[in-house]
Formats: sequence, C-alpha cells, structure tokens
Amino acid sequence: MHTINHLTELREQVREWHHQGLEVGLVPTMGSLHDGHLALVREARARSDRVVVSVFVNPLQFGEGEDYDGYPRTLDEDCRKLLPLSVDAVFAPSVNEVYPDGVGITTRVQVAGLSDILCGEFRPGHFAGVATVVAKLFNMVAPDLAVFGKKDYQQLTVIRRMVRDLNFPVQVIGVDTVREADGLARSSRNAYLQPAERETAAEIHATLRQAADWLQAGEWEIEALEQWGRERLDRKGFRTDYFSIRRQADLGRPDAGDRALVILTAARLGAARLIDNLEVRLNGGG
Repeated sequence: MHTINHLTELREQVREWHHQGLEVGLVPTMGSLHDGHLALVREARARSDRVVVSVFVNPLQFGEGEDYDGYPRTLDEDCRKLLPLSVDAVFAPSVNEVYPDGVGITTRVQVAGLSDILCGEFRPGHFAGVATVVAKLFNMVAPDLAVFGKKDYQQLTVIRRMVRDLNFPVQVIGVDTVREADGLARSSRNAYLQPAERETAAEIHATLRQAADWLQAGEWEIEALEQWGRERLDRKGFRTDYFSIRRQADLGRPDAGDRALVILTAARLGAARLIDNLEVRLNGGG
C-alpha cells in the first residue's frame, strides 16, 4: 500500500492497472476511519482486483458554522488501519489538488429533487458539495466500482441518481450500516459525544426499530408515526431535524402500494449531528 497525493501519479497507476485488465474499486472517505469504513474496504476488496481508498475532507459539503475546521484528520492512523486490508493505494490529495481554482469552483453537480429534502433542507448546498466531489473522484480515479455505506442513505441515493443521469461507467455498491452493540451507527462524529450523550445516542436506533415494527404491523398511519418518532427523540434529549418515512428507490413520499420503505432521521445531541435509517419491507411486498 502506498499513499498518493497528486492526480498525475494516481492516473498513471490506475492506467497501468486497467492496461493489465484489472478492475479497480474505490472507497471514498473523509478519513477518521472506523469499523464502518473498514467494512466498505472489505467489500471493495472482495469485488475488485485493486482497491483505492480516498481520504479527503471536502470543504464544499460543509456549510457555514459546520465542523469543517474541527473535523478529525488522522491520516497516519487511517493508513495503519488500512494496511492489513490489502488496500493498494490511499489517495490523500490536498484541497488545492482537488480544487485547483479554489473552493469557489463554479461548476457544481446538483441532483435535482433529491438534494433539498431531508438533510438537504437543513444543510443547504451539502449534497451539491457531495455530488461534486464524488464526480471529481470518479473522474480522478476512474474506478470500475465504488462502495458507499447505507448509513447516509440519502447520500447513497444522490450518488446513484448522479451516476445514472450522467452516465458514469461506475457500479455503485451500498453496504449495510455497521453498528455498536447497542445499535448506534458507527460514525466519525460519535467522537463528539460526551459519555452521557453516548448512552442517550442509542435511542436513535431503538426509535427506528420500534417505528419499523409498528409500520410492518400496520398499526400506525405514516404521518402519525413520523410525529411519534420526532417527539420521542425530542423527549430523550435530542433536537430532531426530521423523522421521515420514504420510498427506498427515490426517497419520495410513499403511495398506498409501496412496500420497500426506509425510515430516516437526523437529530442533534450535544455537539454531534447524528443520522441513521432503517430499511423496511412491508408484508405482501415482492
């Protein structure tokens, strides 16, 4: 495994691999790696001949007052975690390498209809920043496949739509969320939680699980269940941005016949903004 900082070297390496007929997998990350990230790397390793992990804290997806400056940057430790997983290259570019004309770049990728709902409502411009940097990484790395976690279900949906709409020759793989023993989704931002907050944070998954059970049992109307979820999290000490039930395919509002649903939530606890979701398939679905 070697670390690459410059685009020219990266392209030379990937060009050589492709010339040898090898399939290249990409795992995009912002570093501060945990077991959730490592599960993505293992999936990429199982599906491709060569694996590139990108480590880049993307300023374009952080809004004013968000935690860009304080976001943990632990490249050396990240590389130590990746070494046993047979990663072939870590691409760790500077901001100038990714945005040579500055972060005020005028060309941005906007995925209409998906970028301004749910998290997009509370983080304006966030998904344009995500889509733009992922599009740039796809052009930089030229992967055959890319692996993302389902923990950020909206992000995964945005990327899949972008790939389809812009005809990127990249297969997008989604991997199930890795959780702590009490159900809390693994996240770099969990490090922001104080001990008492960390105990409370497990209530997110418990709330999703209860809502999923009731949804499958047909005991609640969707709007009433969404309200219950918001109110329950708020009573537990969260400041809930949303608790919403959507279609898995496109995050649209469910119709009566929809069976493949996903419950998504974002809630703030102390200094952390936590997101999570749970996929639900209603009885009678195919």
